[in-house]
Amino acid sequence: MRGDDQQQSGMFSYVSLEERVPPDHPLRSIRKGVDEVLKTMAKQFDGMYAKTGRPSVPPERLMRAVILQILYTVRSERMLMEQMSYNLLFRWFVGLELDEPVWNHAVFSKNRERLLNHEVAREFFERVLEQAKPYLSDEHFSVDGTLIEAWASQKSFQKKDGDGGEPGQFRGEKRTNQTHESKTEERDYGEFRMYQAATAWRSLAVIPRRRAC
Repeated sequence: MRGDDQQQSGMFSYVSLEERVPPDHPLRSIRKGVDEVLKTMAKQFDGMYAKTGRPSVPPERLMRAVILQILYTVRSERMLMEQMSYNLLFRWFVGLELDEPVWNHAVFSKNRERLLNHEVAREFFERVLEQAKPYLSDEHFSVDGTLIEAWASQKSFQKKDGDGGEPGQFRGEKRTNQTHESKTEERDYGEFRMYQAATAWRSLAVIPRRRAC
């Protein structure tokens, strides 16, 4: 018999986040180790905060969120908060309940920077690394970079002395790194070639290096 594609959302859920994470998921062992380190550092965290005032983002949750950002290569705090709003695995790892609101990305960034600038953050990562040593290998990767020529943001290239015509109009005009430069985006690299000023995109290639057995 064909099932009914019901679109009405349920109002209650009796399945916890703990039950939704598979027992053999790799993050379970990682979280267990991270929590052990955090418990031993509770007094150090207490000494960083005042006894009164508005409660901050719990430092334990901050550190778990940073671990997630590293493991999953989340490129920004805004995207990390977006992931945590609907990714149940992320919520479980950080310690957020299913209906608990996610922090604003600016609030998270401010609290995180305060914590990472403190010596306790260095100690935390050193202890986590010490726990992870049995699982580390000597496999590594190399990163190579290049610049790919592009026609993006041509108008951003202007004369350094400011004495130029309409931006982006270079017909019959010689451009060099000594005479022209980009006035806007960082991805417009003036030294794409030694003899030519041009816009370019940066491209990175990751090459795994494995030892032969």
